[in-house]
Formats: sequence, structure tokens, C-alpha cells
Amino acid sequence: MDKIFKNGICVLPGRTVKADVGITGNKITHIGDLNENDAAEVIDCAGLHVLPGLMDTQVHFREPGATHKETLEAGMKAAAAGGITSIFEMPNTNPLTVTPEALAHKLEIAAAGAYTNYAFYFGGTAENAEQLNEWENLSGVCGVKIFMGSSTGSLLTETDDVIEAVLKNGRRVVAVHAEDEAMMRENAKTILKDSNDPAMHPVWRSVDSSVSAVSRLIKLAEKTKRRVHVLHITAAEEMELLRKHKDLVSVEVLANHLTLAAPECYERLGTHAQQNPPIREQHHQDALWAAITDGTVDVLASDHAPHTLEEKAQSYPKSPSGTPGVQTLLSVMLNHVNNRKLTLERLVDMMAYGPQRIHGIMGKGRIASGYDADLTIVDLNKKKTWKHSDIHSICGWTPFDGQTFKGAPVMTVINGQIVMRDGDLTGVMAGEKVRFWETL
Repeated sequence: MDKIFKNGICVLPGRTVKADVGITGNKITHIGDLNENDAAEVIDCAGLHVLPGLMDTQVHFREPGATHKETLEAGMKAAAAGGITSIFEMPNTNPLTVTPEALAHKLEIAAAGAYTNYAFYFGGTAENAEQLNEWENLSGVCGVKIFMGSSTGSLLTETDDVIEAVLKNGRRVVAVHAEDEAMMRENAKTILKDSNDPAMHPVWRSVDSSVSAVSRLIKLAEKTKRRVHVLHITAAEEMELLRKHKDLVSVEVLANHLTLAAPECYERLGTHAQQNPPIREQHHQDALWAAITDGTVDVLASDHAPHTLEEKAQSYPKSPSGTPGVQTLLSVMLNHVNNRKLTLERLVDMMAYGPQRIHGIMGKGRIASGYDADLTIVDLNKKKTWKHSDIHSICGWTPFDGQTFKGAPVMTVINGQIVMRDGDLTGVMAGEKVRFWETL
């Protein structure tokens, strides 16, 4: 073996036990009580938990088109520093990722700065719907993404006819930003007319608009017999509807929606708490936690969506929606583990097993012999006080500035290489394109 990660508490499929993990090349080859003399390097993990490499399956790294606030390399640096081994990046860049040529360009950029593993969503539109049967299976594609409600960028698929056309073509998972564009457009005529208060954000992008979009989406999924992955659920009413249709849908929630609540977050953070869909009141957050507990939620992500401080300083609603989060995601959630909001095993389920199952990922998502040697090693007792200056993202800020969380990633291992240790990046770029079963 090349490396043994020794004396750690390993979260394995179905059990959490003290065990050593042996790595040869880029694969996990041994699990158990291993002899130190059988490896070239031994890393002592006493007192630490060894997790399968955790994934953030919704990030916006802004390249190409908006590299003044993020690049693929900087975003992957932030991910690796935060204990994330694989990222799935969204298609609302400039140009949009809606052609094979645009995809190839992003893959080329990512390969040159691959601090983590990576894959990209292909944007679904009226113009490319019929080509999705072929294009969704291109190497490096994790699935198809559609926006029922407008957000950053110009990728919008708001009518049922266009959504149905996308769902009728292909087999891969379709991830959906589900807000009703027509309802929000009507809301804006009155709600935003005379208000510069960010606390109006969840009123403008209302619960009703989210419920309407989710309801329409479920009907279209039933009609086309196509599974859909509904992103960043925020409202109790949405979750209740989704809970009844788990045969058709998988469900994602975000760390920010589980951690921040209106109106306090808008009073304290202003536009720095502004994201789409919006952070809502405490009773909605409580419903998200209940859905984690009962198994309705499949995936947890950051929806890392950086903008510069200057852009965020514009008065609402001119200020852009989105917050950075890929680097703080695991820290925030480990604090919730320590506060007994969820177990470490449930966190692994949502950040490793869930993504692997929903996207059909090959060779990742669990500590098992023959799997890729991706590990996230955490110290549940380590405290971290976040500062803007800690953030590797080009935007250079976090909504959690000044907050202390208990539990932190201390090592990120990607394809057998240590890329982060004790909070510092090692400079090793070991990331590769994520592989998927559907594309074989």
C-alpha cells in the first residue's frame, strides 16, 4: 500500500467503526486492522472521523463570463479547503453550457486547475431539447439543469411546453430550480415597487410561487415518466408535496436554509443573506429539518453562488442574489451534528450516498475496496471562527464571518493524494472528471 490512514473512526456503508484504510495508487484497497509496515506512509487519524469523500453537487463557479467574482480553479480550491472532494457546477455561465462546445471549454479550464473532482450540468432549453438524448451523455456531464424561475444568468425554461420537451428527451436526472416565473413577475409589480428592504425577498419570491412550480413539475414528471431532482427546497408546503411523490422526485436542501432564518438574517446581513430561493421563516426551516429526519431529503449542497462585495452593496432589489458557501458547507453542518440536529451518518448519506445514487456516479461516494480513494477526514471537536480572509473564493467573503462552529475538516484526500491538511492546501491538484454509469 502507498498510504494507511490509521486509527480513525470510519463511516462505512451501514456501520461506523474504528478501522484503518489502505490506499494503493488512486484506489481504496484495504479496510480493517492494518500493519503499519505494509505501507510507504502512515497517517495517524486517532480521534478523527474518516468519511467517504463528500460532494457538493450544486455550485456556481462563474467561469467563463464572470471571473471577477469566481473561477473554476478558485472555486475548487475553496471546496478542497472545506473538505469537499467533488463538485458539480451549474450551466448558467456566459456562454451558457448548452452546447458540446461550451461544455468542452469548461472541461478544459477545469482540468488545468483540478483541486477537486468535477462534473458539469448541461443546461436544458427549448432550442436543444431534442439533442439532449445525445448531449446529456457526453463525458463530464452530471445531468441536465433547468430554471423554471429566473436567477443569475439568462438560462430560463419557464413554460410547461418547454419543460416537457426537456423531460421527454434523455434518461439522466434532470435537476430543477422550481420557482414560478410568471407569479414572481406579478409579485414584483407591487412588492418591489417602493421597497429597498432585503426582507421583502421571501415575499417577492413567495412560498406560493415555489409550490406552484413544484406542483407543475410533478405533473410533468408523471406525464413524461422522467425522474427529477428538485433543488434547494425552502418551504414547508413544498416539502409536504414532495414527500408524497418520492417515487418521482429526489430532494435537495441547502446549509444556509437550515442555518439562517428570516427576518433576523436580513436584519443582520442585509443583501448578504439574499439568495434564490430565499431564506424563509423559522417554521419553514423546522420543516426542512423534519424532512431530513424522516428521509424525504436526499442531498445536501451549498449552492455556492458568489458575487463581489461591491455588487452586494447595491440597494435591494438591484443587488444580485447568491452567497458563497462551498468552503463553509461542511463546517456549518458539522456544527449541526454537534448540536444533535442530525447524525454524522445522515450527513454522509446526503453528501456521499445520495449524490452517488441519484447521479449514478462510478467509483465514488463510499469507503469500500475498489472505490476511488476520496476521503474527507474531520475533527468533531475542533472549533473554527470564520473570517472573510479565510475564504479562497475570489469574492472574498462569507455570511458566517465572525461565527464559531464546532467540527471541522482537517484533511481532504482526492484520488489517493492529500490536497488539504490541517486547513492548508498542499498545492496538489489530483482532481479528475467524475464518471457516470449512464454514460457508458
